[in-house]
Amino acid sequence: MGRMSRRTFALAALSTLSTLFPAPAPAAAARGTTDPGPDRLPRAGAEMRGVWIATVLNRDWPSRPGLPASAQRKELISHLDRAVRGRLNTVILQVRPSADALWPSPYEPWSEYLTGTQGRHPGWDPLGTAVREAHARGLELHAWFNPYRIAHHTDLTRLAASHPARRHPDWVVRYGGRLHYNPGLPQVRAFVQQAMLDAVARYPVDAVHFDDYFYPYPVAGQTFDDDEAYDRYGGAFSGRAAWRRDNIDKLVRETAAGIKRVRPGTRFGISPFGVWRNASTDARGSDTRAGVETYDDLHADTRSWVRNHWIDYVVPQLYWHIGNAAADYAELAAWWSAVAKGTRTQLYLGEALYKAGAAGQPSAWRDPVELSRHLTLAARHPQVRGHVFFAARDLADDPIGAMARVVADHYREPATPPR
Repeated sequence: MGRMSRRTFALAALSTLSTLFPAPAPAAAARGTTDPGPDRLPRAGAEMRGVWIATVLNRDWPSRPGLPASAQRKELISHLDRAVRGRLNTVILQVRPSADALWPSPYEPWSEYLTGTQGRHPGWDPLGTAVREAHARGLELHAWFNPYRIAHHTDLTRLAASHPARRHPDWVVRYGGRLHYNPGLPQVRAFVQQAMLDAVARYPVDAVHFDDYFYPYPVAGQTFDDDEAYDRYGGAFSGRAAWRRDNIDKLVRETAAGIKRVRPGTRFGISPFGVWRNASTDARGSDTRAGVETYDDLHADTRSWVRNHWIDYVVPQLYWHIGNAAADYAELAAWWSAVAKGTRTQLYLGEALYKAGAAGQPSAWRDPVELSRHLTLAARHPQVRGHVFFAARDLADDPIGAMARVVADHYREPATPPR
Protein backbone atom coordinates (compact mmCIF):
# COMPACT_ATOMS: atom_id res chain seq x y z
CA MET A 1 0.00 0.00 0.00
CA GLY A 2 2.85 2.40 0.84
CA ARG A 3 4.42 1.96 -2.61
CA MET A 4 1.15 2.77 -4.35
CA SER A 5 0.48 5.87 -2.29
CA ARG A 6 3.96 7.21 -3.03
CA ARG A 7 3.46 6.58 -6.74
CA THR A 8 0.10 8.37 -6.73
CA PHE A 9 1.70 11.37 -5.04
CA ALA A 10 4.65 11.35 -7.42
CA LEU A 11 2.45 11.20 -10.52
CA ALA A 12 0.65 14.32 -9.35
CA ALA A 13 3.98 16.02 -8.85
CA LEU A 14 5.06 15.05 -12.36
CA SER A 15 2.51 17.41 -13.90
CA THR A 16 4.33 20.30 -12.22
CA LEU A 17 7.77 18.98 -13.06
CA SER A 18 6.88 18.48 -16.73
CA THR A 19 7.67 22.06 -17.59
CA LEU A 20 11.23 21.56 -16.41
CA PHE A 21 12.20 19.14 -19.19
CA PRO A 22 13.80 21.06 -22.03
CA ALA A 23 11.93 21.51 -25.29
CA PRO A 24 13.57 20.41 -28.57
CA ALA A 25 16.51 22.64 -29.36
CA PRO A 26 15.84 25.36 -31.96
CA ALA A 27 18.82 24.07 -33.90
CA ALA A 28 17.04 20.75 -34.38
CA ALA A 29 14.01 22.46 -35.88
CA ALA A 30 16.26 24.49 -38.15
CA ARG A 31 17.59 21.30 -39.69
CA GLY A 32 14.27 20.82 -41.46
CA THR A 33 13.34 17.53 -39.83
CA THR A 34 10.04 15.89 -40.63
CA ASP A 35 7.33 15.90 -37.98
CA PRO A 36 5.82 12.45 -37.36
CA GLY A 37 2.49 14.10 -38.29
CA PRO A 38 -1.11 13.06 -37.73
CA ASP A 39 -0.39 9.33 -37.95
CA ARG A 40 1.07 9.49 -34.43
CA LEU A 41 -1.15 7.18 -32.43
CA PRO A 42 -2.26 7.76 -28.82
CA ARG A 43 -0.57 5.61 -26.22
CA ALA A 44 -2.22 3.70 -23.42
CA GLY A 45 -2.21 5.15 -19.93
CA ALA A 46 0.12 2.40 -18.71
CA GLU A 47 3.38 1.91 -20.60
CA MET A 48 7.02 1.25 -19.89
CA ARG A 49 9.15 4.37 -20.14
CA GLY A 50 12.54 3.23 -18.94
CA VAL A 51 16.20 4.12 -18.99
CA TRP A 52 19.21 1.94 -18.32
CA ILE A 53 21.89 3.21 -15.93
CA ALA A 54 25.07 1.28 -16.73
CA THR A 55 27.81 1.09 -14.11
CA VAL A 56 30.22 -1.22 -15.95
CA LEU A 57 33.42 0.66 -16.81
CA ASN A 58 31.68 3.73 -15.30
CA ARG A 59 29.68 4.04 -18.49
CA ASP A 60 26.85 6.13 -17.00
CA TRP A 61 27.38 6.21 -13.25
CA PRO A 62 29.40 6.93 -11.18
CA SER A 63 31.07 9.28 -13.65
CA ARG A 64 34.43 7.95 -12.47
CA PRO A 65 35.63 5.60 -9.72
CA GLY A 66 36.81 6.99 -6.42
CA LEU A 67 34.35 9.85 -6.02
CA PRO A 68 33.32 10.59 -2.42
CA ALA A 69 30.13 8.87 -1.33
CA SER A 70 28.31 12.21 -1.26
CA ALA A 71 29.26 12.92 -4.88
CA GLN A 72 28.24 9.44 -6.01
CA ARG A 73 24.90 9.84 -4.33
CA LYS A 74 24.39 13.29 -5.84
CA GLU A 75 25.08 11.96 -9.33
CA LEU A 76 22.67 9.07 -8.83
CA ILE A 77 19.92 11.38 -7.61
CA SER A 78 20.50 13.57 -10.67
CA HIS A 79 19.84 10.58 -12.93
CA LEU A 80 16.62 9.79 -11.06
CA ASP A 81 15.44 13.40 -11.16
CA ARG A 82 16.20 13.61 -14.87
CA ALA A 83 14.10 10.51 -15.49
CA VAL A 84 11.20 12.16 -13.65
CA ARG A 85 11.56 15.39 -15.64
CA GLY A 86 11.42 13.36 -18.85
CA ARG A 87 8.22 11.70 -17.66
CA LEU A 88 9.89 8.29 -17.54
CA ASN A 89 8.69 5.83 -14.92
CA THR A 90 11.41 3.17 -14.60
CA VAL A 91 15.16 3.07 -14.08
CA ILE A 92 17.12 -0.12 -14.70
CA LEU A 93 20.24 0.15 -12.56
CA GLN A 94 23.20 -2.17 -13.15
CA VAL A 95 24.03 -3.50 -9.69
CA ARG A 96 26.19 -6.53 -10.55
CA PRO A 97 28.22 -5.45 -13.58
CA SER A 98 31.14 -7.89 -13.30
CA ALA A 99 30.63 -10.60 -10.66
CA ASP A 100 30.71 -7.87 -8.02
CA ALA A 101 28.12 -5.87 -6.10
CA LEU A 102 26.71 -2.40 -5.52
CA TRP A 103 25.29 -3.50 -2.18
CA PRO A 104 26.89 -5.16 0.87
CA SER A 105 26.87 -8.67 -0.55
CA PRO A 106 28.11 -11.58 1.59
CA TYR A 107 29.01 -13.46 -1.60
CA GLU A 108 30.89 -11.04 -3.85
CA PRO A 109 33.16 -8.00 -3.43
CA TRP A 110 32.17 -4.37 -3.72
CA SER A 111 32.45 -3.17 -7.31
CA GLU A 112 35.65 -1.46 -8.36
CA TYR A 113 33.55 1.03 -10.33
CA LEU A 114 32.64 2.68 -7.02
CA THR A 115 36.00 3.18 -5.34
CA GLY A 116 38.55 2.15 -7.95
CA THR A 117 39.51 -0.88 -5.84
CA GLN A 118 37.46 -4.03 -5.95
CA GLY A 119 36.32 -5.05 -2.48
CA ARG A 120 36.70 -1.61 -0.89
CA HIS A 121 33.59 -0.39 0.97
CA PRO A 122 32.28 2.80 -0.70
CA GLY A 123 30.92 4.23 2.55
CA TRP A 124 27.27 3.92 1.63
CA ASP A 125 24.71 1.49 0.17
CA PRO A 126 24.10 2.44 -3.49
CA LEU A 127 21.38 -0.13 -4.23
CA GLY A 128 19.51 0.54 -1.00
CA THR A 129 19.65 4.27 -1.67
CA ALA A 130 18.59 3.83 -5.30
CA VAL A 131 15.53 1.78 -4.36
CA ARG A 132 14.45 4.24 -1.68
CA GLU A 133 15.01 7.37 -3.75
CA ALA A 134 13.46 5.92 -6.92
CA HIS A 135 10.32 4.88 -5.07
CA ALA A 136 10.08 8.28 -3.40
CA ARG A 137 9.89 9.77 -6.89
CA GLY A 138 7.30 7.34 -8.19
CA LEU A 139 9.88 5.46 -10.27
CA GLU A 140 10.23 1.70 -10.46
CA LEU A 141 13.72 0.35 -9.77
CA HIS A 142 14.74 -2.72 -11.74
CA ALA A 143 17.96 -4.33 -10.52
CA TRP A 144 20.15 -5.23 -13.50
CA PHE A 145 22.53 -8.18 -13.14
CA ASN A 146 25.09 -9.69 -15.50
CA PRO A 147 25.18 -13.41 -14.63
CA TYR A 148 28.49 -14.66 -16.01
CA ARG A 149 30.94 -11.83 -16.75
CA ILE A 150 33.80 -11.65 -14.24
CA ALA A 151 36.26 -9.08 -15.60
CA HIS A 152 37.36 -7.17 -18.68
CA HIS A 153 40.79 -8.78 -18.44
CA THR A 154 42.18 -12.31 -18.02
CA ASP A 155 44.31 -11.99 -14.87
CA LEU A 156 42.73 -13.67 -11.85
CA THR A 157 45.29 -12.08 -9.53
CA ARG A 158 43.84 -8.63 -10.30
CA LEU A 159 40.59 -9.65 -8.61
CA ALA A 160 40.01 -9.03 -4.92
CA ALA A 161 41.65 -11.72 -2.79
CA SER A 162 38.25 -12.84 -1.54
CA HIS A 163 36.72 -13.10 -5.00
CA PRO A 164 34.92 -16.42 -5.62
CA ALA A 165 36.65 -16.74 -8.99
CA ARG A 166 40.03 -16.83 -7.23
CA ARG A 167 38.78 -19.49 -4.81
CA HIS A 168 37.31 -21.52 -7.70
CA PRO A 169 39.56 -21.04 -10.74
CA ASP A 170 38.00 -24.17 -12.23
CA TRP A 171 34.78 -22.14 -12.66
CA VAL A 172 36.52 -19.65 -14.96
CA VAL A 173 36.97 -19.54 -18.74
CA ARG A 174 39.29 -17.03 -20.42
CA TYR A 175 37.81 -15.86 -23.71
CA GLY A 176 37.88 -12.72 -25.81
CA GLY A 177 40.27 -10.94 -23.45
CA ARG A 178 37.88 -11.39 -20.52
CA LEU A 179 37.17 -13.71 -17.63
CA HIS A 180 33.82 -15.53 -17.65
CA TYR A 181 32.10 -17.97 -15.36
CA ASN A 182 31.39 -21.25 -17.15
CA PRO A 183 27.60 -21.56 -17.65
CA GLY A 184 27.97 -25.31 -18.13
CA LEU A 185 28.81 -25.98 -14.48
CA PRO A 186 25.80 -26.55 -12.19
CA GLN A 187 27.74 -25.15 -9.22
CA VAL A 188 28.33 -21.91 -11.12
CA ARG A 189 24.67 -21.60 -12.00
CA ALA A 190 23.70 -22.18 -8.37
CA PHE A 191 26.25 -19.65 -7.12
CA VAL A 192 25.34 -16.79 -9.45
CA GLN A 193 21.68 -17.22 -8.56
CA GLN A 194 22.51 -17.17 -4.85
CA ALA A 195 24.56 -14.00 -5.30
CA MET A 196 21.88 -12.21 -7.31
CA LEU A 197 18.93 -13.28 -5.18
CA ASP A 198 20.65 -11.88 -2.11
CA ALA A 199 19.85 -8.40 -3.45
CA VAL A 200 16.23 -9.39 -4.10
CA ALA A 201 15.90 -10.66 -0.54
CA ARG A 202 17.36 -7.46 0.93
CA TYR A 203 15.61 -4.78 -1.11
CA PRO A 204 12.08 -4.27 -2.51
CA VAL A 205 13.24 -4.05 -6.12
CA ASP A 206 10.42 -4.00 -8.65
CA ALA A 207 12.13 -6.39 -11.05
CA VAL A 208 15.23 -8.43 -11.73
CA HIS A 209 16.75 -7.62 -15.11
CA PHE A 210 19.30 -9.45 -17.29
CA ASP A 211 20.89 -7.97 -20.39
CA ASP A 212 22.14 -9.79 -23.50
CA TYR A 213 25.26 -11.50 -22.12
CA PHE A 214 24.87 -15.24 -21.62
CA TYR A 215 27.52 -17.25 -23.46
CA PRO A 216 29.85 -14.50 -24.71
CA TYR A 217 29.58 -12.95 -28.15
CA PRO A 218 31.71 -14.86 -30.70
CA VAL A 219 35.32 -13.78 -31.18
CA ALA A 220 36.91 -14.80 -34.47
CA GLY A 221 39.63 -17.40 -34.11
CA GLN A 222 38.89 -18.16 -30.46
CA THR A 223 37.13 -21.08 -28.78
CA PHE A 224 35.19 -20.95 -25.53
CA ASP A 225 36.85 -23.86 -23.73
CA ASP A 226 34.11 -25.79 -21.96
CA ASP A 227 35.26 -29.24 -23.11
CA GLU A 228 35.54 -30.69 -19.62
CA ALA A 229 32.10 -29.50 -18.58
CA TYR A 230 30.56 -30.74 -21.81
CA ASP A 231 32.18 -34.16 -21.44
CA ARG A 232 30.81 -34.41 -17.92
CA TYR A 233 27.31 -32.99 -18.35
CA GLY A 234 26.48 -32.95 -22.06
CA GLY A 235 25.99 -36.63 -22.83
CA ALA A 236 22.19 -36.48 -23.08
CA PHE A 237 22.18 -33.76 -25.74
CA SER A 238 22.39 -33.86 -29.52
CA GLY A 239 25.41 -31.60 -29.51
CA ARG A 240 27.28 -28.88 -27.66
CA ALA A 241 24.99 -26.09 -28.88
CA ALA A 242 21.87 -27.82 -27.57
CA TRP A 243 23.58 -28.44 -24.23
CA ARG A 244 24.66 -24.81 -23.96
CA ARG A 245 21.12 -23.61 -24.71
CA ASP A 246 19.80 -25.91 -22.01
CA ASN A 247 22.28 -24.43 -19.54
CA ILE A 248 20.93 -20.94 -20.22
CA ASP A 249 17.32 -22.16 -20.20
CA LYS A 250 17.94 -23.61 -16.74
CA LEU A 251 19.41 -20.32 -15.52
CA VAL A 252 16.31 -18.45 -16.70
CA ARG A 253 13.78 -20.92 -15.28
CA GLU A 254 15.58 -21.32 -11.96
CA THR A 255 16.08 -17.57 -11.53
CA ALA A 256 12.38 -16.98 -12.20
CA ALA A 257 11.47 -19.58 -9.58
CA GLY A 258 13.96 -18.11 -7.11
CA ILE A 259 12.54 -14.61 -7.48
CA LYS A 260 9.02 -15.88 -6.79
CA ARG A 261 10.29 -17.74 -3.75
CA VAL A 262 12.34 -14.88 -2.28
CA ARG A 263 10.07 -11.92 -3.05
CA PRO A 264 6.72 -12.81 -4.65
CA GLY A 265 5.42 -10.13 -6.97
CA THR A 266 8.86 -9.04 -8.18
CA ARG A 267 9.05 -9.32 -11.94
CA PHE A 268 11.76 -10.84 -14.11
CA GLY A 269 12.77 -9.29 -17.41
CA ILE A 270 15.50 -9.85 -19.99
CA SER A 271 16.88 -7.53 -22.67
CA PRO A 272 18.40 -9.72 -25.40
CA PHE A 273 20.16 -8.84 -28.61
CA GLY A 274 17.38 -8.01 -31.04
CA VAL A 275 17.72 -10.89 -33.53
CA TRP A 276 16.71 -14.37 -32.38
CA ARG A 277 17.48 -16.00 -35.74
CA ASN A 278 17.51 -14.80 -39.32
CA ALA A 279 14.80 -16.26 -41.57
CA SER A 280 17.55 -17.66 -43.79
CA THR A 281 18.57 -19.84 -40.83
CA ASP A 282 15.09 -20.63 -39.50
CA ALA A 283 11.72 -19.94 -41.19
CA ARG A 284 10.41 -18.74 -37.83
CA GLY A 285 13.08 -16.06 -37.69
CA SER A 286 13.01 -12.40 -38.74
CA ASP A 287 13.63 -11.07 -42.24
CA THR A 288 17.08 -9.88 -41.24
CA ARG A 289 20.68 -10.55 -42.15
CA ALA A 290 22.28 -9.90 -38.79
CA GLY A 291 25.77 -11.19 -38.14
CA VAL A 292 24.79 -12.44 -34.66
CA GLU A 293 21.83 -14.69 -33.83
CA THR A 294 21.14 -15.17 -30.14
CA TYR A 295 19.92 -18.75 -30.54
CA ASP A 296 23.09 -19.91 -32.28
CA ASP A 297 25.81 -17.56 -31.06
CA LEU A 298 24.86 -16.68 -27.47
CA HIS A 299 22.92 -19.94 -26.97
CA ALA A 300 19.95 -17.94 -25.71
CA ASP A 301 16.59 -19.17 -27.00
CA THR A 302 14.90 -15.85 -26.36
CA ARG A 303 11.83 -16.69 -28.44
CA SER A 304 11.03 -19.72 -26.28
CA TRP A 305 11.41 -17.70 -23.06
CA VAL A 306 8.66 -15.39 -24.28
CA ARG A 307 6.39 -18.06 -25.73
CA ASN A 308 6.66 -20.21 -22.60
CA HIS A 309 6.28 -17.22 -20.23
CA TRP A 310 9.46 -18.02 -18.37
CA ILE A 311 9.98 -14.26 -18.04
CA ASP A 312 7.54 -11.47 -17.25
CA TYR A 313 8.84 -9.04 -19.83
CA VAL A 314 11.29 -8.89 -22.72
CA VAL A 315 13.12 -5.83 -24.04
CA PRO A 316 14.82 -6.79 -27.33
CA GLN A 317 17.60 -4.38 -28.14
CA LEU A 318 16.41 -2.98 -31.47
CA TYR A 319 19.43 -0.77 -31.94
CA TRP A 320 18.95 -0.19 -35.67
CA HIS A 321 17.27 2.60 -37.61
CA ILE A 322 14.11 2.24 -39.65
CA GLY A 323 15.11 0.92 -43.06
CA ASN A 324 18.44 -0.62 -42.00
CA ALA A 325 19.34 -3.11 -44.72
CA ALA A 326 20.57 -5.88 -42.41
CA ALA A 327 18.18 -5.39 -39.49
CA ASP A 328 15.26 -3.03 -40.05
CA TYR A 329 13.72 -1.63 -36.87
CA ALA A 330 10.27 -1.87 -38.47
CA GLU A 331 10.71 -5.55 -39.34
CA LEU A 332 11.97 -6.45 -35.89
CA ALA A 333 9.24 -4.52 -34.08
CA ALA A 334 6.68 -6.49 -36.09
CA TRP A 335 8.48 -9.81 -35.54
CA TRP A 336 8.74 -9.41 -31.78
CA SER A 337 5.10 -8.30 -31.63
CA ALA A 338 4.09 -11.53 -33.35
CA VAL A 339 6.22 -13.54 -30.91
CA ALA A 340 4.65 -11.85 -27.89
CA LYS A 341 1.08 -12.05 -29.21
CA GLY A 342 -1.06 -14.40 -27.15
CA THR A 343 1.54 -14.73 -24.40
CA ARG A 344 1.64 -13.31 -20.88
CA THR A 345 5.12 -11.90 -21.47
CA GLN A 346 5.04 -8.14 -21.89
CA LEU A 347 7.01 -6.64 -24.78
CA TYR A 348 8.98 -3.41 -24.51
CA LEU A 349 11.47 -2.26 -27.14
CA GLY A 350 15.06 -1.28 -26.39
CA GLU A 351 16.04 2.02 -28.06
CA ALA A 352 19.51 3.16 -29.13
CA LEU A 353 19.44 6.68 -27.73
CA TYR A 354 23.24 6.49 -27.60
CA LYS A 355 23.39 6.49 -31.41
CA ALA A 356 21.44 9.74 -31.86
CA GLY A 357 23.93 12.33 -33.08
CA ALA A 358 26.92 10.06 -32.43
CA ALA A 359 29.90 10.17 -34.75
CA GLY A 360 30.25 7.28 -37.17
CA GLN A 361 26.58 6.31 -37.16
CA PRO A 362 24.45 6.08 -40.33
CA SER A 363 22.84 9.32 -41.45
CA ALA A 364 19.44 8.29 -40.04
CA TRP A 365 20.86 8.79 -36.54
CA ARG A 366 21.74 12.41 -37.31
CA ASP A 367 18.02 13.14 -37.61
CA PRO A 368 16.59 14.06 -34.19
CA VAL A 369 13.22 12.64 -35.22
CA GLU A 370 14.47 9.07 -35.82
CA LEU A 371 13.77 7.89 -32.27
CA SER A 372 10.36 9.55 -32.22
CA ARG A 373 9.50 7.70 -35.43
CA HIS A 374 10.34 4.45 -33.63
CA LEU A 375 7.67 5.12 -31.02
CA THR A 376 5.17 6.18 -33.70
CA LEU A 377 5.77 2.95 -35.58
CA ALA A 378 5.68 0.78 -32.47
CA ALA A 379 2.35 2.29 -31.40
CA ARG A 380 0.75 0.45 -34.31
CA HIS A 381 1.56 -2.87 -32.61
CA PRO A 382 -0.68 -3.40 -29.57
CA GLN A 383 1.76 -5.93 -28.12
CA VAL A 384 4.39 -3.20 -27.63
CA ARG A 385 3.83 -1.88 -24.12
CA GLY A 386 6.63 0.68 -24.00
CA HIS A 387 10.30 1.47 -24.55
CA VAL A 388 13.59 1.53 -22.66
CA PHE A 389 16.40 3.91 -23.68
CA PHE A 390 20.12 3.22 -23.60
CA ALA A 391 21.34 4.96 -21.63
CA ALA A 392 21.40 7.50 -18.78
CA ARG A 393 24.46 9.45 -19.90
CA ASP A 394 22.86 9.97 -23.30
CA LEU A 395 19.61 11.04 -21.67
CA ALA A 396 21.62 13.74 -19.92
CA ASP A 397 23.62 14.84 -22.97
CA ASP A 398 20.95 14.51 -25.72
CA PRO A 399 23.27 16.21 -28.24
CA ILE A 400 20.74 16.69 -31.06
CA GLY A 401 17.56 16.82 -28.98
CA ALA A 402 16.37 13.32 -29.98
CA MET A 403 15.10 12.47 -26.51
CA ALA A 404 13.54 15.89 -26.06
CA ARG A 405 11.65 15.20 -29.28
CA VAL A 406 10.44 11.84 -27.96
CA VAL A 407 9.15 13.53 -24.82
CA ALA A 408 7.44 16.32 -26.77
CA ASP A 409 5.82 13.91 -29.23
CA HIS A 410 4.94 10.95 -27.01
CA TYR A 411 5.41 11.67 -23.30
CA ARG A 412 3.32 14.79 -22.79
CA GLU A 413 1.52 13.19 -19.85
CA PRO A 414 2.85 10.87 -17.12
CA ALA A 415 2.25 7.13 -17.42
CA THR A 416 2.44 4.28 -14.96
CA PRO A 417 4.46 1.14 -15.78
CA PRO A 418 2.45 -1.84 -17.05
CA ARG A 419 1.41 -4.39 -14.45
